[in-house]
Amino acid sequence: MIEIRRAAGGDLATIHNMADVVFRETYRTILSPEQLDYMMDWMYSMPSLEKQVEEGHVYYIAWDGNTPQGYVSVQKESEGLYHLQKIYVMPSAQKTGLGKMLMERALDHVREEAGHATVELNVNRENPALGFYKHVGFKVLRQGDFPIGKGFYMNDYIMGIEV
Repeated sequence: MIEIRRAAGGDLATIHNMADVVFRETYRTILSPEQLDYMMDWMYSMPSLEKQVEEGHVYYIAWDGNTPQGYVSVQKESEGLYHLQKIYVMPSAQKTGLGKMLMERALDHVREEAGHATVELNVNRENPALGFYKHVGFKVLRQGDFPIGKGFYMNDYIMGIEV
């Protein structure tokens, strides 16, 4: 039985540990090992996760009993605009409907907080999750190559949905 709970400060290590598996697995054929290591530190070090929460990222974790199976993060950017920052499902739980459950929880969070809003996300143009996002109703709005430091770029589509 899956339970999706809002993450608390003590859950950041769980998110970090899941990311070390699922983020690396997702991008191992898309990004260089050097960029993967850089991005893991940039987005998933404990200080980075703590800063994200301070900046308003709201994380939810999907639990199967005591085993974390995935996470999602959403952040208010401005009035009527939210950003789905992260959504990842552990490899063993992919293609089970868990990603859709996490997405629904994030979109419900936005509805509860804002009533009506636009939710945007960035997705690497080579990420197979692009099909998932289209399946749940997101549309490509634009694309860009965003410098993230050390000469690395995120080559993304920006997708959006109205909720």
